[in-house]
Amino acid sequence: MIEVSHLTKRYGDHTAVDDLSFHIEKGQIYGLLGPNGAGKSTTMNIMTGCLAATAGQVTVGGWDIFEDAAKAKKLLGYLPERPPLYLDRTPQEYLTFVGRAKGLSPRQLEAQLCYVMEVTRTADVAHRLIKNLSKGYQQRVGIAQALLGDPEVIILDEPTVGLDPKQIIEIRSLIQTLGRDRTVILSSHILSEVQAVCQTILILSKGKLVACDTPENLERRFAGTTTVALTAQAGTEEVRRLLAFLPGASQLTFQPVGEDKCQVTLETDWDEDVLCRDIFFLFSRAQLPLLRLTTARAGLEEIFLELTRDTADPLSAPEEEAVQGEADTRETPGEEEDAE
Repeated sequence: MIEVSHLTKRYGDHTAVDDLSFHIEKGQIYGLLGPNGAGKSTTMNIMTGCLAATAGQVTVGGWDIFEDAAKAKKLLGYLPERPPLYLDRTPQEYLTFVGRAKGLSPRQLEAQLCYVMEVTRTADVAHRLIKNLSKGYQQRVGIAQALLGDPEVIILDEPTVGLDPKQIIEIRSLIQTLGRDRTVILSSHILSEVQAVCQTILILSKGKLVACDTPENLERRFAGTTTVALTAQAGTEEVRRLLAFLPGASQLTFQPVGEDKCQVTLETDWDEDVLCRDIFFLFSRAQLPLLRLTTARAGLEEIFLELTRDTADPLSAPEEEAVQGEADTRETPGEEEDAE
């Protein structure tokens, strides 16, 4: 659906996107992860034709985003991190303007207005000024404008930033709904959010793609060792002698608990199910009560920190967000009152 090939974007001596290549399949929800300054917003701005690349190519449905801009952009709906809203207009007025700008006929516009306001649940605030809506409703209006024109791909840059937990859950549910019949790409700093809604995760660091896979495969590939913790009703020396016969265990730590209990943590590269089975039978044969046995493997957060640990301080890097209309862009022209 989208092909990004050797994409590079430089601001003077700073490289925001560095020889980036990836492929977006149709009908999936993709998560774009990375620390501040990693190149997420720059990449999205280039993918949507809002910003020119220094080098490389982006095609959408086979159309080059700059050479065939009109055809490529018809396939895209975009919500920037700062929604492009007219605050002194109502959602009905604003969406009507956007629909006309996208070339919808009066009949198409009427039908699509009903659809996008229904799916984003903004019909009940259709006639209120946008500036008087809560941040959550403003984000919904922003997503509604991205849906006008019935695009095949929806690109959302930080769609839940600044929202409260209830609003985040609602927007997350909306994204999952949109992903049923569209390709969705979203960037986020919230790892649990990406893990909950995305089928594929792309992780950027210093403008480079450092990982691209499903959340489950990423955990399997980068998790490394498994930590096993157990509590036994036995003395420390007794447990130590017993575990000396356990293969595959390393870095054992023993901690007495009271007079008759012992806590142990160990690491292993073995299959955790096999190791836990061996531990269970080991204590069973010794007739020692095993009170607790748990395993822990590195999650997405630890993997993300490991892959991006060398990212430079974003405060020292040039502003990632591009200003439309800068010299090298080739874009084709053409809470005061809570409403929740």
